[in-house]
This record gives sequence, structure tokens and C-alpha cells, in this order.
Amino acid sequence: MNKLLVILGPTASGKSNLAIQLAEIFDGEIISADSRQIFKEMNIGTAKILNSKTPHHLIDFINPTESFSVAQYKKLAYQTIENIQKKGKLPILCGGTGLYISSVIENWQFPKIPAQNKLREELEKKSIQKLLEIYIKIDPQGAEMIDSKNKRRLIRAIEVSSLSNKSFWQQRKKTKPFFNTLLIGLKLPKEELKQRVSKRTKKMIQIGLETEVKNLVNKYGWIPSLQSIGYQEWKEYFNDKINKKEVQNLIELHTLQYIKRQMTWFKKMKEIKWIEDKKIAIELTKLFLK
Repeated sequence: MNKLLVILGPTASGKSNLAIQLAEIFDGEIISADSRQIFKEMNIGTAKILNSKTPHHLIDFINPTESFSVAQYKKLAYQTIENIQKKGKLPILCGGTGLYISSVIENWQFPKIPAQNKLREELEKKSIQKLLEIYIKIDPQGAEMIDSKNKRRLIRAIEVSSLSNKSFWQQRKKTKPFFNTLLIGLKLPKEELKQRVSKRTKKMIQIGLETEVKNLVNKYGWIPSLQSIGYQEWKEYFNDKINKKEVQNLIELHTLQYIKRQMTWFKKMKEIKWIEDKKIAIELTKLFLK
């Protein structure tokens, strides 16, 4: 069976639980499509599932100091999907990183431009706002599409556009999809999603997020992977500029802002079947596998 089930949606919508439920019913294995769960040691702040009986792939396999591109992700995702299919099981791609999901289901082909370490070192010193200004000048179309809060992606986009003299986004070619794919999106009412984000953030703090961040910063410093939601907000707290409640409020605010960016990306993917009731996902999957 050349079939791939995709479960997507905004942060805190319940994607992971639905994917596990479907994997149990339809003998599946899960491939994470989350650009932060790839990193080791970043567990609480990324809501990583580590103790599930259901096999999970492409989580917890890269050191926080390492860089990792969407091209690398797509290559590994294809290998993993094919390995699961060979076992006669259903691969379930699950996550909220639209870039990762689109790269797989649209079979993107990427510009083969190697990392330019000297240029990266120069760009790394600049703020996210400055990087965005640079990128807008050289690739205004790409600047509308990119995650403008993601420093690593901005640096890579500037790198590729500068060296090729072409838009990074124009070079990202879509080709014929490799898999027969069903996309199910979880969409909850705004107020319910807001409450879930608040509850999720409180729980992360209760189970030790502060300690996780402190240990990572002590070990690595404020590396690029820690300039992300759930981690970056603790910087001012550690400098005694804000209290823990303010940290929580910032994480919730930044998560809700990220959800808006996720939904902007997903709205462009017309083939998604949006649901609120998880029972519908079971019926849709049954029909898909028939």
C-alpha cells in the first residue's frame, strides 16, 4: 500500500493523541512533523511524546547545537515512510510544522547549495528583525511565506537567495506527489484552543520546564534552537527582569501568535479535510484504506 495518512493542525489541538488512536486502530506508526521535537533534551517545552507504545519516528535524534534543514527532513521522512510501508503498516505523518508536511506531500525538490559557514557566522550575529529586513530586500515573495520568527530558516533563505541570485521560494520545486495521501486537520473553536494553550503551558511549567531550560542554557548557552517558544521567554526571567507568571503569559501569547501562522500556511493546502470530532477521522481513514 502506497498510502500515507497525515494528521495536522495547530499547536494544542490534540493531533498527537488522535494520531496514536488511529495508529492503534489501523496498525500504524507515527512520523513526527515537528521542527523542534527533532532535538534531544528539549522535551517538556516541545511536548514530546517519549513513552508511547506506538512507534514514533523522527523525534529526539539531533543534538540541540546541530543545524537541520527541511531538505534533510524530507529525505529522512521518505525513507521512514517507505520502511513502514514495507512492514505492511500505515505511516501516519503527524505535526504542526507546515513546511515539513508540505515538503513531503508535495515532494519538494530543493536547491543544492551547501552551507556557507562564514556567511552564517555573520548572519547569526544579527537580530531576527534585521535578518527579516535583509531577506525582504532580496526575496520579497519568499518573505511573505517564511516563518519570520525562525532565525535558522531566515539565515538559510538568505544564504540560498544570495548565492543563487534567485528567490529561495521559486527554487523550491513541487513535483508529483509520491504517496497516495489523506490529510486530516484538527480545527477547534478559538476559545477552546486558547484554553488548551493556557492549560498546556501551566502543565509544562508544573512538570519542570524552568529546570529543563536552565540546564540547556548552562550546557549550551542561548543557541539558535533555544530561540523558540517555551524557551526564549525564560531569558529575562533568569536575568530577574520578569516573574514566572509573566513567563507563562509570554509563552501563551507567542503560542497563539504561532498558531495564527500555522493556520495561514494550512489554509493554502486545499486538500485538508478539517474536522472537530475525532470520530470522523476514524471513518475517513476507513474509507481511505478501502
